[in-house]
Amino acid sequence: MDNTIVATTSSTEAAVEEHVHVSLPQHRHHFETEEQQREAGTFGMWLFLLTEIMFFGGMFFAYLLYRNWYYDAFVVGSNQLSIPLGGTNTAVLITSGFFMALAVWAAELRKKGLLLLFLVLTTVFGFVFLGIKYVEYHEKWELHHIPGAHFDVSQFVNPKAYGLKEEPLAPDMAQKVQIYFSLYFAMTGMHALHMIIGVFLLFWLMWRTQRGDFTSGYVAPIENFALYWHFVDIVWLFLFPLLYLINRHPI
Repeated sequence: MDNTIVATTSSTEAAVEEHVHVSLPQHRHHFETEEQQREAGTFGMWLFLLTEIMFFGGMFFAYLLYRNWYYDAFVVGSNQLSIPLGGTNTAVLITSGFFMALAVWAAELRKKGLLLLFLVLTTVFGFVFLGIKYVEYHEKWELHHIPGAHFDVSQFVNPKAYGLKEEPLAPDMAQKVQIYFSLYFAMTGMHALHMIIGVFLLFWLMWRTQRGDFTSGYVAPIENFALYWHFVDIVWLFLFPLLYLINRHPI
């Protein structure tokens, strides 16, 4: 009889141990497992990026449509952008994406120090990108290329007076250069806004890293932010050739 009781007790304890599940502190109660929570978060991020693709896709479509209508004005407008600055920013953003990929790797290996280092480097290159973009915007302000009441078309109507090797535009076509710069500021401005949001999120991730949130195998926030950051990189890889390179003429 005693042996039967002991055997029953042992089997019950074994069954309990089999169903015991050790949860991470970040595990939410409405998910059965951490893996389910991770998959739900990743799926949600992809849905968000899909809406972003549709958002930027609308602006890309508008750009291509207006470029087809006012081709000469868009070529002249594109020629006012600096390829060295745009090319440097492209290299800077690709480098930041590389460090963000390394941050995911460090998080998966639970290397707190390396993770923090790579997040800091990603942030630094993000600031460099924004700094170069500020230089470009300031130059456009000085040249009166900001669309609006102070937009100056004289440079496009009489380019030789400004030392430019451009074909002069008719006054009505020169006014259409405003459309190019409106799309330029809209597209690069929204991209820069996404970069600024990303930098704030990087500071949040660095704070959580320092707190030790990603040393127990919980890496979902790092992975999902990396998807966001790489998406921002990809958007710029489309913006750079469309705005800076297509049909450039030597100045």
